[in-house]
Amino acid sequence: MKRVRIIVDGRVQGVGFRYFVANGAKTHNINGYVQNLPDGKVEIDAEGESENIYHFMSECKKGPALSRVDTFMVSDIPFYGYKQFKIRQR
Repeated sequence: MKRVRIIVDGRVQGVGFRYFVANGAKTHNINGYVQNLPDGKVEIDAEGESENIYHFMSECKKGPALSRVDTFMVSDIPFYGYKQFKIRQR
């Protein structure tokens, strides 16, 4: 199992990006969360099988039609054990 924290910058708020990420997480059997950050970025905390994480991240880099991903920073972090994937509200 692998866990990553991803910070996405660009036009990623107000364009359905979190819902796109949550749908991708469901498709790829990923647990964790996605949330908007106060600075206009989006944070994704995702864990699952390594291959699933890889495919999930590839989708997230593209984003939904109205979004634009300028930077996509990934950090490996210790496994937590999430049971589901949630869209967090700030």
